[in-house]
Amino acid sequence: MSVKFSLENLLSKAKSLAKKGNIAEAGKLYQAILSDFPKNVRAQKGLEKLQTYSGKNPPQEEIKNLINAYNKKQFSESIQAAQSILNKYPQAIIVWNMLGGAYEALGELKQAIIAFKKVTELNPNYVDGYYNLGVSLQNYGNIEDAIKAYQKCISINKNYAESYINLGIALRQLGKTEDSIEVFTKILLIKPDFAEAYYHLVPSLRGIYFKKHNSDLLNIVTSLFDKKTLVRPRDIIDAGLSLLKLDTKLKKYLEPDYLDGEELKPLEVIADLSKLPLLLKLMSVCPISDIDLERLLKKLRAKLIMSIDDYISSSDLLAFQSALALQCFTNEYIYDKTKDEEKALLLLEETVKLDISNNNPPSAQKILTLASYKPLNSFEWSSLLLVTNEIKDVFTRQVIEPNKEVKLGKFLPLLNNITNKVSSKVRDQYEVSPYPRWVNLRLRSKPVSISKVVSEINLNLFDDNIRDVKEPKILIAGCGTGEHSIGTATRFREAKVLAVDLSISSLSYAKRKTEELNVKNIDYMQADILSLEKLDRQFDIVESVGVLHHMDNPIAGWTVLKNCLKPGGLMRIGLYSELARKHIVKMREEINNLGLGSTDVEMKSFRNMLMKSNKSHHRLILNSSDLYSMSTLKDLLFHIQEHRFTIKQIKECLLKLGLKFCGFETNQIVSHFKLSNSNEEDLYNLDKWQVYEEANPRAFAEMYQFWCQKIV
Repeated sequence: MSVKFSLENLLSKAKSLAKKGNIAEAGKLYQAILSDFPKNVRAQKGLEKLQTYSGKNPPQEEIKNLINAYNKKQFSESIQAAQSILNKYPQAIIVWNMLGGAYEALGELKQAIIAFKKVTELNPNYVDGYYNLGVSLQNYGNIEDAIKAYQKCISINKNYAESYINLGIALRQLGKTEDSIEVFTKILLIKPDFAEAYYHLVPSLRGIYFKKHNSDLLNIVTSLFDKKTLVRPRDIIDAGLSLLKLDTKLKKYLEPDYLDGEELKPLEVIADLSKLPLLLKLMSVCPISDIDLERLLKKLRAKLIMSIDDYISSSDLLAFQSALALQCFTNEYIYDKTKDEEKALLLLEETVKLDISNNNPPSAQKILTLASYKPLNSFEWSSLLLVTNEIKDVFTRQVIEPNKEVKLGKFLPLLNNITNKVSSKVRDQYEVSPYPRWVNLRLRSKPVSISKVVSEINLNLFDDNIRDVKEPKILIAGCGTGEHSIGTATRFREAKVLAVDLSISSLSYAKRKTEELNVKNIDYMQADILSLEKLDRQFDIVESVGVLHHMDNPIAGWTVLKNCLKPGGLMRIGLYSELARKHIVKMREEINNLGLGSTDVEMKSFRNMLMKSNKSHHRLILNSSDLYSMSTLKDLLFHIQEHRFTIKQIKECLLKLGLKFCGFETNQIVSHFKLSNSNEEDLYNLDKWQVYEEANPRAFAEMYQFWCQKIV
């Protein structure tokens, strides 16, 4: 019965596809049915009927052979078969469409475009033809014409989801980010569970600040935070906060008169804030990088602890307190405290301790209030807590997960003792402050081949053999807390990843998150980059992003990494830009002149001064999300070692090391560069890139991220 039911569904789907003009897909489906049920009359007749959509009627057997070759990915044979048919039946639309698909698969984009244009000429309402034409035009780099093709496709079929996706991507490629967001919003209103649309919406939201309230987009962004492997929260924190701050429920509480006044009524405010699910979700997973909102949260936290016995517990209050406790844990308790808060905190600690010793479970309200000032795992009684639903999320993040990390850290292998003085100091910094602490991570749904990645970011290789490596061996040198290693392991198909770092705390965090996400192809090891030659191994790909510039001698470390790379292998490097970090250099000089160290008290003191400052380079810092957690603040302004590079220096290093520049990783920067550098060769000309950065000194604000290939 199940087989029959399944077959019936397939036949109905094929018929529906044919009626909608999706001839190629209908043909594939009928052919698949006939491969399992060769005598199925309905499938046979359906396949025959498709020829009526084709302008002329090639023999069924020839169409069948063409579809077979195409489905087996025998694209050269498919081209020959299609051309043979078209010599006799030049108006056969399905054949032109499959010819274009075969050319596309082989990378012969000019020929693919010609074939798909012919499809749309023969049938101006053939929706698949316009979509396929758009894909080939987009891959060829003709973005404007690709946009027109997708728009035509959507005008014929407003529910053609894939066209919306590619249209949104194409608009972003042209720098039309707001139009891109509008397109993704439209398809998500039609298909609210369309995961691919959420995935591709994220890059368009990165760094965007909205100026008009948009309830549809607010709801979509709120939903996005439930798609845990589709978004890294800090990538869209700016977009989320700007949407929130336009909401009247929040806007009134961020006015200076209100923030500076003493008339704040906590329960009233919390009742309103609890009606903003996006706010609670952001608070739970990502440091809130907004001064005004931080001031409001600090004020509410203070009110709640100073008058803890005055507030009757409610679901709204507990939900807010849970989110606040998670926020404070995620930002590593960067909010400072008044002396009155300190006294109230000591009293609360004693009260809770006494309750537990008397076997009298403390209220959820007390526990959550305490957890917004100190992590629960810092208290010896944390394991004795009665874990109710109200405190479950906080207990998991503040007790269970850190305890697991401690256990995992005991079993991590050590390559060798770390003896370099700078390496030891860097290790000690990250042992105290693993960087960064993260909850969710944007991952590819399906890993792809090296060749696919090379094509996606348009790398210029001198040796194409790396494309054919089926099971790449990858080294992540300086994996931190696992964002990089997990991202790479899920990016490359059949990859075997070795991820190393100086810090056990960071490695154990990474190991926990790796297990949590059920990623199986990563091994972790404590090691100094300077000692990696002791591995006596070479890798197909070596990646080190945001690491070399913290070494005593970056070139020495880079040399070791090159020696770990196979000839023709690929290397991804991330380095700080001298131009983009001029304001950071100025800030570090101020810190040195003030004689400040990197204790929590000193860092918070300097941070508070920044928040009150009107100096331009200070205001520039305030726009950085790195200012809103202790570990990121330390990494940004108080790191014990920092080098910076120019593009000219990078060019010299590559020449010295025997590495060829292949291209930058960051698509948005590349797209902007192409607006003033139209030749394809310019993308790989570092002299051109130097001119570009001089004109756009903030272009590499995060860092340079580029790929290179080992020549010798």
